[in-house]
Amino acid sequence: MQNENPLILVDGSTYLFRAFYALPDLKTSTGQYTGAIRGVVSMLLKLMNDYPESTIAVVFDTASPTFRHELFSEYKANRPPMQDEMAQQIEPLHTIIGCMGLPLLKKDGFEADDIIGTLATQATDAGRTTIISTSDKDMAQLVNEHVTMLDTMKNQAMDRDGVVEKFGVPPELIIDYLALMGDTSDNIPGVPKVGPKTAAKWLNQYGSLNSILENRNEIKGKVGENLVAASEMLPMSRELATIKCDVELDWSLEELQVQDMDIPALTDWFNRLEFRTLLRQITEDREIAPKAEQRAAYEFITDQITMQAWIERIRASKEVSLVFQPSVHNGAVGCVGIAISAGPDRAAYIPIEHTDTDFRQLSLEQVIDQLKPVLEDDEISVIGSDLKSAIKFFSMHDVELRGPLYDTRLMSYVLNSTAPGGHHSSALASRHLEHTTIDRNTLTGSGVHRIPLSDVAIPETSVYMAELACVNAQVCPLVLKELSSDPRMLSVYQEIEAPLTNVLAKMERNGVCIEPTQLQRLSQELKERIDRLTKDAYESAGEPFGLGSPKQLSTILYDKIGLEAPRKTRTGARSTSEDILRDLADKHPLPQLILDYRAATKLKSTYSDQLGHWINRTTGRVHTTYDQANATTGRLSSGGPNLQNIPIRTADGRRIREAFISPPGTVFMSADYSQIELRIMAHLSGDESLQQAFNDGLDIHRATAGEVFGVEYDDVDEDMRRNAKTINFGLIYGMSAFGLARNLSITRGEAAEFIETYFDHYPGVRAYMDQSKAQAHDYGYVETLYGRRIHLDEINSRNPPRRQAAERLAINAPVQGSAADIIKRATVSANDFLESSGVDAKMVLHVHDEIVFEVAEDALDELRGGVVGAMQSAADLSVNLEVDVGVGSNWSEAH
Repeated sequence: MQNENPLILVDGSTYLFRAFYALPDLKTSTGQYTGAIRGVVSMLLKLMNDYPESTIAVVFDTASPTFRHELFSEYKANRPPMQDEMAQQIEPLHTIIGCMGLPLLKKDGFEADDIIGTLATQATDAGRTTIISTSDKDMAQLVNEHVTMLDTMKNQAMDRDGVVEKFGVPPELIIDYLALMGDTSDNIPGVPKVGPKTAAKWLNQYGSLNSILENRNEIKGKVGENLVAASEMLPMSRELATIKCDVELDWSLEELQVQDMDIPALTDWFNRLEFRTLLRQITEDREIAPKAEQRAAYEFITDQITMQAWIERIRASKEVSLVFQPSVHNGAVGCVGIAISAGPDRAAYIPIEHTDTDFRQLSLEQVIDQLKPVLEDDEISVIGSDLKSAIKFFSMHDVELRGPLYDTRLMSYVLNSTAPGGHHSSALASRHLEHTTIDRNTLTGSGVHRIPLSDVAIPETSVYMAELACVNAQVCPLVLKELSSDPRMLSVYQEIEAPLTNVLAKMERNGVCIEPTQLQRLSQELKERIDRLTKDAYESAGEPFGLGSPKQLSTILYDKIGLEAPRKTRTGARSTSEDILRDLADKHPLPQLILDYRAATKLKSTYSDQLGHWINRTTGRVHTTYDQANATTGRLSSGGPNLQNIPIRTADGRRIREAFISPPGTVFMSADYSQIELRIMAHLSGDESLQQAFNDGLDIHRATAGEVFGVEYDDVDEDMRRNAKTINFGLIYGMSAFGLARNLSITRGEAAEFIETYFDHYPGVRAYMDQSKAQAHDYGYVETLYGRRIHLDEINSRNPPRRQAAERLAINAPVQGSAADIIKRATVSANDFLESSGVDAKMVLHVHDEIVFEVAEDALDELRGGVVGAMQSAADLSVNLEVDVGVGSNWSEAH
């Protein structure tokens, strides 16, 4: 008996489905679905690694009917068609399996189960042990002393005892067991209301299906009646559930041999499918050795002698991976602990503020004193995830990170901003190392039971934190290599994002002053307004109802008032979205009341009630946090609090901005790019008319209105200009005639005519849009002026709405992304000016295309000249970059 070299038969069809549904959204950057391929190939590689001397064959169903369909025409009749996203992966998967050197078996008229059953029987007769790699319960009927089942995805093996334990019956009764229960997925009829427990009970009592049928009148109750009613069908069900073990195969057992892998072909496939980790597994050039848990040695540091030894390791390795856990006490930032890694395979954790009294802990001052020399050594690289936080923290302790900075989160974001799972260490470990990091919640708990990390025992925290440091060190060279494959992408990280990290850290530390009494007054006014709107809404509806409840509102609008519901939500509810309410506002007063109510409650709950709570007790300022790795197109976002979405065009929004104040002796200076996205469109499209209008200093919206409405520039009225502005900005966001018609309250035909007229006068814009969509379809991404890639996962989707949305993004993303790159470059240049000039000013806010400075009144002119110059020289466009500058004692006055 060849127990150590079993024949392994893989149920490819079952694993195909499981892998697809485990990774349904996994796609390449060009939108090709790959989850099923990735899952099956990973499982096969694991089998090949675990059983290097075994013959492994992969068996699949075919699309043709089988003998079971002839036996029962309704067999599998209720199965939906295979999803396109899965079907398109089958042929590449079969080819890849062949390139792996594994026999791939299938035969028309039979299912994979029948081929596996036949081969397992032949192997048993030849004295060989067989492992059936599957999760299909039907296969349990094949288990015997020579045949076992292995669920590779769960790493669970099942022999005869395992079958009894799982199903309650031995393998020889599995067919009867399946017949009694039936199978809804295969449409095999069984006994209604008979499940696993009843089937096992009957079989153990009577011994077989035939015996159960002979004694069916003894079984009482409804289930007994069901058995009697189903008795004529059960023999057929048994035959349908029986795996054939005597199929006439087109190959012999001896012909099943594993061949050498075709490494060049697999390399080509894995590169095309972006299986970087799998590629490393099959090639000898393994740049990163084994997974984190197999290679890392973790410890924790509680004395200065050990700390100094680690400092020497860092010096020798010329790199340090940092992970720190901040703490906040009455507004002051402290540190629970810091993890350091000197190279990819060894890390240590330094506890500082743990409540665990079983171990000594160094003070923060002692740790900073030891780390300062290596962090300020410009030859020692610093690796981390979200290094901006580390820069900000250490700068508070007079430590400057001077070496090269490698922020794995930021590098991953530049590589693919839409990568599934995001860019934090845990996601990168999974994506690049196939390693699952420790879940923080297993240490701290979650929800109301969550405890701070400082209350977790030091040894447990050490493993968690040190692992993250090692993961970052291991991921860094992999992501950096991918970035380096395209010099423009690498430049986006090295020349835009990395320098900006230091500037944003400084801006976050600076913070901004807020006047809380102004916010309190506005909150009170908004409360009174909300009360009035609520009363008016009740009167308009004729009864009280929950204004914040979409369900109650839809009942009032569509059932009681009788307004026509334009569309339903995905769940089938009638929509009460903002655009729907705007459409209904001219038909009844209630929709407008609801819109006003929503605007007031959002402003109150999000800003006037909350901003004051963000004032730091120590500094007296609000310190928002900017995120470089969030928005798809490269735009910055902010949180704690979010200052990006404060309305600017409404009176209430300006009242919020009035609460942002400059301290005595200073003013705010706002520097804002004027119409930067339209200027970028003029540059990207090369449209001569659009470029000429900008370079002649014309009002671009007035110029567009003259072209579209066929009037002289000086004869354009405000309504024409307003409509032209909607067209200008709408089209760069890929707006359709339908959308334009809605925004301008005109017919779709009129909107289409406006768009055609626009493109007649600006043909370069149309050509750019067509070219950008074509590039997206060909490559799966578009690029900014500086080489930032924005991946469009749905650009080749078979779902028209998804594809059209991706095409609109293909038009806008290069424009918006280029604007993001330019304002980031300008921010770095403006900071360089501040540092080189020594002007008495600092950046305090960064919102979209605007930078706000807090400047001494007597330094305003110097700042204005330096900042405008820095922003205008941030990009070399074919049109002028204009910067609007405003000054005031509060943000509203300045902008």
